Amino acid sequence: MSDILIVDDERDIRELIADILRDEGFETRLAANSDEAVGALNAAEPALMILDIWLKDSRMDGIDILKQVRRNNPDVPVIIISGHGNIEIAVAAIRQGAYDFIEKPFNIDQLMVVINRAMETSRLRRENSSLRRGGDRTAEMLGQSASFKRLRDNLDKVARSNGRVMLSGEPGTGKEISARYIHAHSPRANAAFITVPCATIEPDRMEEVLFGRETPDRGIEPGLLEQAHGGVIYFDEVGDMPLGTQSKILRVLTEQQFARSGGSDKVRVDLRVISSTNRDLPVEIEAGRFRQELYDRLNVVPVAVPSLAERRDDIALLARAFIEQCHKTQGLTPRDLPEDTVAALQSMRWPGNIRQLRNVIERVLILAEGSGPIQPSELEPQGATPDNSDALSLGPQITAMPLREAREMFEREYLLAQINRFGGNISRTAQFVGMERSALHRKLKSLGVVGGMRAEDEVMTGK
Repeated sequence: MSDILIVDDERDIRELIADILRDEGFETRLAANSDEAVGALNAAEPALMILDIWLKDSRMDGIDILKQVRRNNPDVPVIIISGHGNIEIAVAAIRQGAYDFIEKPFNIDQLMVVINRAMETSRLRRENSSLRRGGDRTAEMLGQSASFKRLRDNLDKVARSNGRVMLSGEPGTGKEISARYIHAHSPRANAAFITVPCATIEPDRMEEVLFGRETPDRGIEPGLLEQAHGGVIYFDEVGDMPLGTQSKILRVLTEQQFARSGGSDKVRVDLRVISSTNRDLPVEIEAGRFRQELYDRLNVVPVAVPSLAERRDDIALLARAFIEQCHKTQGLTPRDLPEDTVAALQSMRWPGNIRQLRNVIERVLILAEGSGPIQPSELEPQGATPDNSDALSLGPQITAMPLREAREMFEREYLLAQINRFGGNISRTAQFVGMERSALHRKLKSLGVVGGMRAEDEVMTGK
């Protein structure tokens, strides 16, 4: 949602604003009077509304429209503009719920600053309203691999406490779902879960977003910390938090209170803090980009979220769950996932982890030409395989080898890929490749890899 509804009875003004916004990458809709404005609102809720107070030949003026928007579309921020404005009108508009007031003739840079801030505030409000409604609060954790079971056991343990948790792992591994799982299974499950997307909030806006603000005209506008009172505040990718804000968050964690921007009264909060990162924070500390004191405060209970490569046994379960999810939410035709396709998925590299797997499944279902089982060839980019996909690619290194050495290299790489596919489980690998376990051990020993595989097998199977 990125469109902006511009309501002004002066054609030149609304078209000028529209041209400016389109140059900035926004989509726009235009209305010349109150009827057109209400019709546009009813057709599709905009992300933002720019509203002139004085509208000629209209049943309602700007204040009346503002009241209706606040009643029927409370998540839409409204910026009031007027060429006849004065302080009384500005105060009246803001008291009725307007985000801000700009007097004509306006400065373009000032207008864009206000618009960008209003859009960001709207986005955060929508995201957190969805979480408070409980849409994702129960976030189902799916898996059966050993690494997944260890993760869930750790999450169950920390959920019962009130300790601060630091979730670490590669992008796309499900750190936010893990945070929601903690919240849903904690004594604070019925309270708010508020996300702070540290990587996407503009640095100069971070403190206002977190602490809120207080002005004579607007009164009190609570920030995310205040909205999370009694519940959980989740710092998503905390390594991206600006250094200046880090020191203030550290003070909040120490004192459990803060002052809003522009205010002097202390606001006391009761919060549980969960944070996540895909960065190596000790390295960031060494480079001076993250505060050691804040790291010590947040990293009370560190929990590592495993990559998809560490839980390949879960790929089939996750893929089938994504197929069902796409069917329910998008109406895409569900398709079977045969064993050869599962094998292909398990042997692929997943740098984007679970998020990438979900995207691949969604793409395959969208591009499907039928409802039959998903074939391995559909996993290739654009749903097609190269023309020579049935032939092995032999590089100079292979073609320069004698047959015996080339066969040994193939066997080594093939068996290592299968062992990796089955998470280091030698018994399951042997069953798949059609060998006895002892024979597989002898083969691995002859290829010079048995020592490492035995150790990995013992770790993974607990033997």
